[in-house]
Amino acid sequence: MSLPESRAAGFTLHPLHRLSARLVSHRWDWAEANAEVIAENWARRLAERPGLFDGPVLLACGLALDDGACEARFFETTYSRFIAFRDAGSPIGPVANAFAAIVPRARDGAVLLGEMGLHTANAGQIYFPCGTPDRDDVRGAQVDLAGSAARELREETGLRLPEGAPEAWMLLEGEGQLAFLRPVAFPEAAEALRARMEAHRSREAEPELARIVVARTPRDLDPARMPGFVRAYLAEAFAPAAL
Repeated sequence: MSLPESRAAGFTLHPLHRLSARLVSHRWDWAEANAEVIAENWARRLAERPGLFDGPVLLACGLALDDGACEARFFETTYSRFIAFRDAGSPIGPVANAFAAIVPRARDGAVLLGEMGLHTANAGQIYFPCGTPDRDDVRGAQVDLAGSAARELREETGLRLPEGAPEAWMLLEGEGQLAFLRPVAFPEAAEALRARMEAHRSREAEPELARIVVARTPRDLDPARMPGFVRAYLAEAFAPAAL
């Protein structure tokens, strides 16, 4: 029996029992009408962080949601278009920033997140290991959101999913975002799990994460640095009924 939808921090939470995604063709009218804005925004971003790369990424252009069964439609665009769209506040329309993430849960109930490094586009922000899907996540006509989430977790933290981990997803929808989250329980307590993640980060030449953050209670929510979907998830996870 699926959990009911709920609302937190301006986001709607949809429990899912099935998640799929496919790649389609889509004409993005907003990007075509704002080519100069996109170019100017990208020049500003590059001046701030010269290491940014304008590669292909996938954004959502449609969503079918029926009683916990979800299919998302993605199309390919460039990172400079995406970042300009996001910097403009994700104008209302059919296009959304959609991504999948594993939410590491420790044995003691804590949630582990990463603070983005200063060289990244989201410097200082704190959220779950994730990234915008790209061509590496496409399998034929399908977009492998589960694989994207597991890959980002492994690359940023060194963690691999525990064998037999349930594949239970939820969708947090709001602020022009579709955040597909998969909470996964790990056998270690929070500090041991953080130590594993920090050890991986310390071995990287240029780690994407500046540090690993542990959240245990609603008091650990950081409105200034945690995006809305993170605050919405943590508010739900740490609500009295969820404990």
